[in-house]
Amino acid sequence: MTNKDGSARGNTLLGRVRQGVGATLAATAMLGAAAIMAPAAHAQGTGPTIKVGILHSLSGTMAISETTLKDVMLMLIDEQNKKGGLLGKKLEPVVVDPASNWPLFAEKARQLLTVDKVAAVFGCWTSVSRKSVLPVFEETGGILFYPVQYEGQESSKNIFYTGAAPNQQAIPAVDYLMSEDKVQRWVLAGTDYVYPRTTNQILEAYLKSKGVKSEDIMINYTPFGQSDWQSIVSEIKKFGSAGKKTAVVSTINGDANVPFYKELGNQGIKATDIPVVAFSVGEEELAGMDTTPLVGHLAAWNYFESVKAPANTAFINEWHTFIKNPKRTTNDPMEAAYIGFNMWVKAVQKAGTVDPAKVIDAMIGVSVPNLTGGYSTMMPNHHITKPVLIGEIQKNGQFNVVSQTPGLLVAQEWSPYVAETKDLIADWRAPMSCGNFNVVTGKCGGSAK
Repeated sequence: MTNKDGSARGNTLLGRVRQGVGATLAATAMLGAAAIMAPAAHAQGTGPTIKVGILHSLSGTMAISETTLKDVMLMLIDEQNKKGGLLGKKLEPVVVDPASNWPLFAEKARQLLTVDKVAAVFGCWTSVSRKSVLPVFEETGGILFYPVQYEGQESSKNIFYTGAAPNQQAIPAVDYLMSEDKVQRWVLAGTDYVYPRTTNQILEAYLKSKGVKSEDIMINYTPFGQSDWQSIVSEIKKFGSAGKKTAVVSTINGDANVPFYKELGNQGIKATDIPVVAFSVGEEELAGMDTTPLVGHLAAWNYFESVKAPANTAFINEWHTFIKNPKRTTNDPMEAAYIGFNMWVKAVQKAGTVDPAKVIDAMIGVSVPNLTGGYSTMMPNHHITKPVLIGEIQKNGQFNVVSQTPGLLVAQEWSPYVAETKDLIADWRAPMSCGNFNVVTGKCGGSAK
């Protein structure tokens, strides 16, 4: 698999600044290494501890996915404290529950930043929750580390995106199905909110750029918590009976995945007939399902628990020791949280302070180990470099990796396949310091999103 840009930028400013369209990983590694070696200044924080906000749903439809991220953050904070803390102080977690309620996310974020006065916040899962809190972070100058794959089309000075952008997950997954399974018809099935709709807008444009006709693309959206999938799965089955190889690209989120996959099994849809590739189903979600009828279906992530790497083995052992449950799995967003937390620690050490404005500047170029055996670097667009892995579901609820990019991909924060964003880049370094710089007009759009 390779990173397919699909546009003829050549040596344009867009191609140069985007860093990833023709950029080498060696340059990226040098950028990260320089940041790591920078000397730390003296601490400028006040108070006996450094407070760290954890903003994840512990109840409601998204608790099935987000509770684990709260737990892994507590583990990471505990481990850092055992190392002596940060800047000579202990870290103090402040946990709140926005309860899968999108407006409540904004309220809880404001509480963390203005009342609890946390140094940084690690949180959100859905894009609608991230969109809800974004104005709060930009208004207060706080920092959010967002650890989940998302639709792109955004770059905020106050957010660091440690999950995948579409070119680090969705596009490579489609490329895999096209090349390996010769898929010609596509069902884009998602939960009805920002992430699936925007991702599918990008995927539809990408598929059409590859010659797929409109009549070979079926798009369906369902509410959060959808439980009755019988008629929808019947439609998918009918759509796939036209004599062309068909696949489902799933952006279904939360606990609706359980009845969706169950209904696939009920209607006898096997991976050999209509494969499903999911972007929001990992080991945690599979732990609550009977995986027998799901064997062979796919997921695209940047990490799987089954990856063989010393760093991953150590992480899994630490997780099981901390959580006191050897059956608790790890997953991709946990790795993204792990990377984000370690990047924040490095940036604070580099800046010598937890002051958000100085940490934001220090973050760019910071490089830390990922769990697949390499290093991830924070790029000027506030996204990180990532490998892309395609995994097949196994009977034991794990994934067998069937494809992996040979190197790390740099995120495309703005899609080159959407007319309105094809000329945009983000670069938060001075003097540009812009989240949506138009390389044709030479102007910043004046908004980060």
